[in-house]
Amino acid sequence: QVQLVESGGGSVQAGGSLRLSCTASGYPGSTSYMGWFRQAPANEREGVAAIDNGSRTNYVDSVKGRFTISQDNAKSTLYLQMNSLKPEDTAMYYCAARPPGSYCRGRYCLYSAMYNFWGQGTQVTVSS
Repeated sequence: QVQLVESGGGSVQAGGSLRLSCTASGYPGSTSYMGWFRQAPANEREGVAAIDNGSRTNYVDSVKGRFTISQDNAKSTLYLQMNSLKPEDTAMYYCAARPPGSYCRGRYCLYSAMYNFWGQGTQVTVSS
């Protein structure tokens, strides 16, 4: 059974940093088929960062230059380094995995419909 477990969330002041981790178990695919999403209470789920089938990174425009997605496939772990955090980054952050070997490219990797495995989320709160 596939399980994705996020950790590393918390409360920080604007300008601070957090590093999120997501560890997968029972998932036969590479961490190159995973990504990060977020959802604030009044908003739709939004793709934040993802790795495509060629191990290329993709980001939503609002986090470019501030967030970095990385992977350690040997540890079945996906990371999201978040720097220069802003109050508008406040959300529940989820990691997700696509069907093993599935294809996506560029910004299409940020569509939630591409993913079929989801973690329970970790809360990130950024205050002014």
